[in-house]
Amino acid sequence: MSGSSVRVPPNAPTDHEVELHFARMQRWLHMESDAEIARLAERRQNQNEGNAERTGETLLHMVITDQVPGLGGLQLVTFARQAKAPALPWHRLRVGSPVVVSPMENQHPSAAVSGVVSHRASETLQVALSRVPEERRLRIDMAADEVTRQRQAAALRRVEGATGRLAHLKKVLMGQRTPEFRSVPELSLPGHLNESQKDAIRLARSAQEIAVIHGPPGTGKTTTLVALIVQAVKAGEKVLACAPSNTAVDHLLEELVEAGQRVVRIGHPARVTPRLQQHSLDGLLEQHESQVVVKALRRQAEDLLRQAEKWTRAPRVTGDRQQQRRAARDLEQEAKALERYMAKSVLDSADIVCATTTFNDDFLWGRHFDLGVIDEACQSTEPGSWCPLPFVDKVVLAGDPQQLPPTVLSLEAAAEGFDRSLMQRQMEIHSPEICRLLDVQYRMHQEIMEFSSQQLYAGRLVADPSVRGHVLSDLDGVAALPITSAPVAFYDSAGASWDEELEPNGLSKRNPQEAAFVLKKVGELFAAGVNPNAIGVIAPYSAQVRLLRDSASRQSPRSQWSDVEIDTIDGFQGREKEAIIISLVRSNATHEIGFLNDRRRMNVALTRARRKLIVVGDSATLGADSFYQGFLDYVSQIGAYHTVWAEFDL
Repeated sequence: MSGSSVRVPPNAPTDHEVELHFARMQRWLHMESDAEIARLAERRQNQNEGNAERTGETLLHMVITDQVPGLGGLQLVTFARQAKAPALPWHRLRVGSPVVVSPMENQHPSAAVSGVVSHRASETLQVALSRVPEERRLRIDMAADEVTRQRQAAALRRVEGATGRLAHLKKVLMGQRTPEFRSVPELSLPGHLNESQKDAIRLARSAQEIAVIHGPPGTGKTTTLVALIVQAVKAGEKVLACAPSNTAVDHLLEELVEAGQRVVRIGHPARVTPRLQQHSLDGLLEQHESQVVVKALRRQAEDLLRQAEKWTRAPRVTGDRQQQRRAARDLEQEAKALERYMAKSVLDSADIVCATTTFNDDFLWGRHFDLGVIDEACQSTEPGSWCPLPFVDKVVLAGDPQQLPPTVLSLEAAAEGFDRSLMQRQMEIHSPEICRLLDVQYRMHQEIMEFSSQQLYAGRLVADPSVRGHVLSDLDGVAALPITSAPVAFYDSAGASWDEELEPNGLSKRNPQEAAFVLKKVGELFAAGVNPNAIGVIAPYSAQVRLLRDSASRQSPRSQWSDVEIDTIDGFQGREKEAIIISLVRSNATHEIGFLNDRRRMNVALTRARRKLIVVGDSATLGADSFYQGFLDYVSQIGAYHTVWAEFDL
């Protein structure tokens, strides 16, 4: 309940301590920028194909196969491999990634064109570019995202000098004020929501500054957020809905469209999923009734410019060219003014605006929102989450600190706390008052869920009856065999001499024998009738992903194997498959497990499967870590422990 006076928490930080924290965040942004620029420069200098592409952030020997006009005056250019091999190598260039396209032979900066990945397929990559390169042999490199960091730095400066409502919100989020809540009328919530979801919505509606929705894997976090946003709109509120990644924003947008909401997506048109572009600002402007006038004005401007530049034998009246150019500029300004009017009218008609957290706030034209929500808030560094806050009265953060943390390249900045999200800090400062846990999950079989529930969620997760006992053999066309009837299996390679190795000319690790075993299990799922699209293979090391993909591409029939998704843990964040096979890779005499010791990362891997989870690893290496020893104890307890010795004649 709201108090009559401002409440200051015990041990609240001083204004000076808050200033130091914001100064640290600015310094972390500089450190991160330096780390990314140094990494990209080092890779850019490496022209050796075997090394340059190994990081997954470069594609060499690319050629243009198609180009079509895109939204916002961009060209959508499709690239494929110059060599005859049709499939692209494993890479990290995803939709929304900033890239630089440049000639293979010419390393001068002026020859490069910056762009954004707009579509990704196994054999092609589409990039939105302002101009199309003329050279034939090209390379595509991931680029430093300096624009995003500049927006984050600007947001921090704005918050530091805040007055009014933003200053109050800042004090609450920095722990200098206690969050307040007020009574709200009884809400009419959809019947499909469970009690923990309804409780989270009630808390969020009553919060005056901040609320947190903690959503473990499969618990319907986005569903809950959408229901909350619908309640806010019903109450006459305007909502700014954000997420750190374009994929997460588009998922939120899709759910809001499905719920019948008036929503507009702002941002770079190439970063919007094609099927949702009709709901983007650029897409809606293309459909606007005044667009025909804008295009006519621009055609007139282009005609005048062509006339001004056209050579003629006849002498021209002095000033003719200048007048034509001036008239063309006036027409272009008129077109831009009309576009601004159209954009404002589109945004005025929307109840919800969707964007990544680091959106270009010029698109808002000074708009303010009653409610801001940030989905997947734990995947954003703290400066990223501050970006939307100057535009909202209160904020709801949704995510899971037990899954993937923000990606931070600077090890020094991460060690100082740059990899700790704003949501995580709020849970540490203000929980349990501001936080609600969603405790019913709708994805996993009970036995797939239970280990993560016990280890990371205090045993509070419950499997909904619709998924509690489902297995692969329940699916149409799938035979009832041991591999399809049991939900969990761990295959222990201890003593089999399946030693890990360093990838040649690389820094990542792989395990060839373990990879062969994983593909054997995929083949058994095929034989049982499991659809290849329903199978995912996860490896924590990129070298193992490359090895698995290369090996799978040589299997027959190729069409079947190409439908199996093989990726890193990061690539499967927010995803699910009916069957997941995890290759843990590490097997050595010194019990070194490297970054497998990040429990949050492994939690993501272990919770992607709906009906079948297979894990392959070396218990002698893994068991030295308490988390993995707990997993070994768990699989033994449920009768899911197996040894690879029973599978092969070793």
